[in-house]
Amino acid sequence: MAQVLIIEDDDRIRPLLMRSLRERGYAVSSAPTGMAGLSMAVDHRPDLVILDLGLPDVDGTQVLSMLRAVSDVPVIIASARDDDPSLVKALDAGADDYVVKPYTTAQLEARIRAVMRRADSSKSPRRSLVVGGLEIDVAARRTTLDGVELDLSPREFDLLVHLAERAGDVVTKRELLTDVWHQAWGGSDKTVDVHLSWLRRKLGESASQPRYLITVRGVGVRLAAPDP
Repeated sequence: MAQVLIIEDDDRIRPLLMRSLRERGYAVSSAPTGMAGLSMAVDHRPDLVILDLGLPDVDGTQVLSMLRAVSDVPVIIASARDDDPSLVKALDAGADDYVVKPYTTAQLEARIRAVMRRADSSKSPRRSLVVGGLEIDVAARRTTLDGVELDLSPREFDLLVHLAERAGDVVTKRELLTDVWHQAWGGSDKTVDVHLSWLRRKLGESASQPRYLITVRGVGVRLAAPDP
């Protein structure tokens, strides 16, 4: 039984949504504020979070950013905000999907199933990946460089794994947005650029002096072992 956490301040919507999802076989908990929801997400580790943006104590996008710093739990934004800037900002902050109110429970459940399928497939055991002195234990989500463990965020780790699985090949930013951020129809190249910059720093390199991450101008990026 999948555990779903709803972070929603509307006292009419929250109980209705909880009841509807329970009737469909989910174990559901809820929080009326952003900080209470963040605490529950960290303490109880749900399988999926449904997050409103218009919370009374802190904006939902900030809650998402704080949650992404410590967890890669799938998050679906459920908000009345339907403007492009809000949608893009939430997706860039790490949301897995975005549904605009009002929505039907059937629509939301379809999004839940799709997001959880992607999450399950990403957690399936895979062999360790080795590129030069870089070793990635995918199942344990652990990375070492020349024997020293790297401190990577969940998104940085997923980005590195995706590139390592295609070591030697050029991967476009659109592919990365689709396969790592699950934003086939949106998203900003700037998101990829920022995460690549952070990843380069942790690999001990820069765009001007690359070792593992080689930018192919106008095309994308390639992960390869440095030349001897």
